Amino acid sequence: MSTIEFNQLLIGNTDKLRPYAITLTRDGEEAKDLLHETMYRALANREKYSEGTNIQAWLSTIMRNIFINSYRRKVREKKIFARDHGDFQRHYYEPATPNLAESRVGNKEIQAQIESLPEIFRIPFRLYFEGYQYQEIADMMDTALGTIKSRIHLARKFLKERISR
Repeated sequence: MSTIEFNQLLIGNTDKLRPYAITLTRDGEEAKDLLHETMYRALANREKYSEGTNIQAWLSTIMRNIFINSYRRKVREKKIFARDHGDFQRHYYEPATPNLAESRVGNKEIQAQIESLPEIFRIPFRLYFEGYQYQEIADMMDTALGTIKSRIHLARKFLKERISR
Protein backbone atom coordinates (compact mmCIF):
# COMPACT_ATOMS: atom_id res chain seq x y z
CA MET A 1 0.00 0.00 0.00
CA SER A 2 1.39 3.36 -0.97
CA THR A 3 1.73 6.30 1.39
CA ILE A 4 -0.97 8.22 -0.47
CA GLU A 5 -3.47 5.33 -0.13
CA PHE A 6 -2.66 4.95 3.56
CA ASN A 7 -3.12 8.68 4.18
CA GLN A 8 -6.48 8.60 2.39
CA LEU A 9 -7.56 5.67 4.58
CA LEU A 10 -6.64 7.68 7.67
CA ILE A 11 -8.47 10.79 6.50
CA GLY A 12 -11.50 8.72 5.56
CA ASN A 13 -11.74 7.29 9.08
CA THR A 14 -11.17 10.55 10.96
CA ASP A 15 -14.89 11.34 11.12
CA LYS A 16 -15.62 7.87 12.48
CA LEU A 17 -13.05 8.24 15.27
CA ARG A 18 -14.15 11.69 16.49
CA PRO A 19 -17.23 10.40 18.44
CA TYR A 20 -15.09 7.71 20.07
CA ALA A 21 -12.57 10.34 21.17
CA ILE A 22 -15.36 12.45 22.68
CA THR A 23 -16.73 9.38 24.46
CA LEU A 24 -13.34 8.68 26.01
CA THR A 25 -12.41 12.23 27.03
CA ARG A 26 -15.85 13.84 27.53
CA ASP A 27 -14.28 17.10 26.41
CA GLY A 28 -14.22 18.55 22.89
CA GLU A 29 -10.74 20.04 23.05
CA GLU A 30 -9.18 16.96 24.62
CA ALA A 31 -10.95 14.83 22.00
CA LYS A 32 -9.33 16.90 19.23
CA ASP A 33 -5.92 16.44 20.86
CA LEU A 34 -6.51 12.73 21.23
CA LEU A 35 -7.57 12.43 17.59
CA HIS A 36 -4.49 14.34 16.40
CA GLU A 37 -2.20 12.21 18.56
CA THR A 38 -3.85 9.06 17.17
CA MET A 39 -3.29 10.19 13.59
CA TYR A 40 0.31 11.09 14.36
CA ARG A 41 0.99 7.68 15.92
CA ALA A 42 -0.74 5.92 13.03
CA LEU A 43 1.49 7.76 10.56
CA ALA A 44 4.59 7.06 12.64
CA ASN A 45 3.72 3.33 12.82
CA ARG A 46 2.49 2.93 9.25
CA GLU A 47 4.69 -0.11 8.69
CA LYS A 48 2.87 -1.98 11.48
CA TYR A 49 -0.46 -1.79 9.66
CA SER A 50 -1.26 -4.92 7.67
CA GLU A 51 -3.11 -4.22 4.45
CA GLY A 52 -6.58 -5.68 4.43
CA THR A 53 -7.18 -5.46 8.17
CA ASN A 54 -9.87 -3.25 9.67
CA ILE A 55 -8.21 0.16 9.84
CA GLN A 56 -10.94 1.61 12.04
CA ALA A 57 -10.31 -1.08 14.66
CA TRP A 58 -6.56 -0.48 14.39
CA LEU A 59 -6.99 3.27 14.87
CA SER A 60 -9.47 2.76 17.73
CA THR A 61 -6.96 0.54 19.52
CA ILE A 62 -4.24 3.18 19.11
CA MET A 63 -6.62 5.85 20.43
CA ARG A 64 -7.69 3.78 23.41
CA ASN A 65 -4.07 3.01 24.34
CA ILE A 66 -3.07 6.68 24.08
CA PHE A 67 -6.02 7.65 26.26
CA ILE A 68 -5.24 5.01 28.92
CA ASN A 69 -1.55 5.92 29.04
CA SER A 70 -2.27 9.65 29.34
CA TYR A 71 -4.87 8.98 32.05
CA ARG A 72 -2.36 6.94 34.06
CA ARG A 73 0.24 9.66 33.63
CA LYS A 74 -2.21 12.30 34.92
CA VAL A 75 -3.08 10.18 37.96
CA ARG A 76 0.62 9.80 38.82
CA GLU A 77 1.16 13.54 38.41
CA LYS A 78 -1.80 14.34 40.67
CA LYS A 79 -0.41 12.09 43.38
CA ILE A 80 3.01 13.69 43.18
CA PHE A 81 1.73 17.25 43.11
CA ALA A 82 -0.94 16.66 45.73
CA ARG A 83 1.65 15.48 48.22
CA ASP A 84 4.10 18.28 47.39
CA HIS A 85 1.36 20.90 47.50
CA GLY A 86 0.26 19.76 50.94
CA ASP A 87 3.83 19.76 52.21
CA PHE A 88 4.28 23.28 50.86
CA GLN A 89 1.17 24.53 52.60
CA ARG A 90 2.07 22.84 55.85
CA HIS A 91 5.54 24.41 55.88
CA TYR A 92 4.31 27.75 54.58
CA TYR A 93 2.14 28.37 57.63
CA GLU A 94 4.68 27.20 60.17
CA PRO A 95 6.77 29.92 61.80
CA ALA A 96 10.38 30.25 60.68
CA THR A 97 11.62 29.57 64.20
CA PRO A 98 9.86 27.36 66.71
CA ASN A 99 8.33 29.07 69.72
CA LEU A 100 10.00 27.09 72.51
CA ALA A 101 8.16 28.92 75.29
CA GLU A 102 4.81 28.01 73.77
CA SER A 103 5.77 24.37 73.33
CA ARG A 104 7.12 24.16 76.90
CA VAL A 105 3.88 25.56 78.31
CA GLY A 106 1.93 23.10 76.18
CA ASN A 107 4.05 20.18 77.40
CA LYS A 108 3.63 21.24 81.02
CA GLU A 109 -0.13 21.45 80.58
CA ILE A 110 -0.24 18.00 78.97
CA GLN A 111 1.95 16.49 81.70
CA ALA A 112 -0.25 18.05 84.39
CA GLN A 113 -3.37 16.61 82.77
CA ILE A 114 -1.77 13.17 82.50
CA GLU A 115 -0.83 13.32 86.19
CA SER A 116 -4.39 14.25 87.09
CA LEU A 117 -5.73 11.03 85.52
CA PRO A 118 -6.75 8.29 87.95
CA GLU A 119 -3.92 5.79 88.48
CA ILE A 120 -5.88 3.00 86.80
CA PHE A 121 -5.72 4.98 83.51
CA ARG A 122 -2.48 6.91 84.00
CA ILE A 123 -0.12 3.91 84.35
CA PRO A 124 -1.21 2.05 81.17
CA PHE A 125 -1.31 5.33 79.24
CA ARG A 126 2.22 6.29 80.29
CA LEU A 127 3.55 2.85 79.40
CA TYR A 128 1.86 3.02 76.00
CA PHE A 129 3.17 6.55 75.48
CA GLU A 130 6.70 5.30 76.26
CA GLY A 131 6.41 2.79 73.43
CA TYR A 132 5.27 -0.44 75.04
CA GLN A 133 2.77 -2.53 73.11
CA TYR A 134 -0.63 -3.42 74.48
CA GLN A 135 0.32 -7.03 75.15
CA GLU A 136 3.51 -6.02 77.01
CA ILE A 137 1.53 -3.63 79.22
CA ALA A 138 -1.08 -6.31 79.91
CA ASP A 139 1.68 -8.76 80.92
CA MET A 140 3.40 -6.19 83.18
CA MET A 141 0.18 -5.26 84.93
CA ASP A 142 -1.17 -8.81 84.95
CA THR A 143 -4.43 -7.58 83.38
CA ALA A 144 -6.48 -8.69 80.39
CA LEU A 145 -5.49 -7.23 77.01
CA GLY A 146 -8.98 -5.83 76.35
CA THR A 147 -8.98 -4.05 79.69
CA ILE A 148 -5.64 -2.37 78.90
CA LYS A 149 -6.88 -1.25 75.50
CA SER A 150 -10.03 0.14 77.08
CA ARG A 151 -8.12 2.03 79.78
CA ILE A 152 -5.74 3.60 77.27
CA HIS A 153 -8.66 4.57 75.05
CA LEU A 154 -10.48 6.18 77.98
CA ALA A 155 -7.32 7.99 79.06
CA ARG A 156 -7.02 9.48 75.57
CA LYS A 157 -10.67 10.45 75.64
CA PHE A 158 -10.29 12.20 79.02
CA LEU A 159 -7.18 14.03 77.81
CA LYS A 160 -8.91 15.22 74.63
CA GLU A 161 -11.73 16.66 76.70
CA ARG A 162 -9.42 18.43 79.15
CA ILE A 163 -6.73 19.77 76.84
CA SER A 164 -7.76 22.56 74.54
CA ARG A 165 -5.71 23.35 71.48
